[in-house]
Amino acid sequence: MAKSVKVYSTSTCPWCIRVKQYLKDNNIEFQNLDVSIDQSAANEMMAKTGQMGVPVLDIGGEIIVGFDKERIKSALGL
Repeated sequence: MAKSVKVYSTSTCPWCIRVKQYLKDNNIEFQNLDVSIDQSAANEMMAKTGQMGVPVLDIGGEIIVGFDKERIKSALGL
């Protein structure tokens, strides 16, 4: 069963764009939450990580800060 994937990002962050493209390239469905316009998503991300840096991925409850390809692959079981 596929894990739920959330990406906390902004539209202007180059690493956010890369991580979303990486997920698309691997046919991984994800929910994109733009923390620059969605305050509740920003608050949720802050509660999970204690910081405002993006991108943040929540893969089935595992939090990954930044575009850490190896951790993302591991969390997704790729």
